[in-house]
Amino acid sequence: TGYDAPPMALSATIYTFNISLSDMDRGVYAQLPLKIAQHPAESVDYMLTRVLAYCLEYTDALQPFRECGRSVGTVGGAEPAVWAKDYTGAIKLWVEVGLPDFDKLHRAAKLAERVAVYTHRDPLQLIRALAGRGLFRGAEIPLISFDRAFLAQLAERIGRRAAIDLSVTEQSLYVHIDGHSIEGKMDVKQGL
Repeated sequence: TGYDAPPMALSATIYTFNISLSDMDRGVYAQLPLKIAQHPAESVDYMLTRVLAYCLEYTDALQPFRECGRSVGTVGGAEPAVWAKDYTGAIKLWVEVGLPDFDKLHRAAKLAERVAVYTHRDPLQLIRALAGRGLFRGAEIPLISFDRAFLAQLAERIGRRAAIDLSVTEQSLYVHIDGHSIEGKMDVKQGL
């Protein structure tokens, strides 16, 4: 008949992580069971940066408000990649991943108490794109980046189910996955 069935939509890949977080820089220690959807449009580096952002921004102060609380979001759209609300619905934390556009960051800075950007790409690319645009509270927004080699090593070792020990001290990351240790450094630039 000549009828071609429409292509099937690609589905997300689901990862289940049990993360033991020891963030000595912030004094945060927690067990974080996470179920993460890696969407077809999302690279592994982006997904891992989302997970690291969640861990590095985690606080148990919002834990009692899980119904309004924290979500590890999806790629694109109006919602941030990682965010937290308090019991009143006020946005306490808005985290973007990758190279967010000016309009989204500007809106985030007006809505959220804290805004941060985590990137797996060249941070100078984002800094150049935002230069001279008058980003609201831009001087308060940190830009955190990870070395691509560090993310590549994580991607090599990560499975769809993984127990992960993540230690953070002096902006260095120590990750232990299934008998393998990976070290990396995060670069933090204050202000966009």
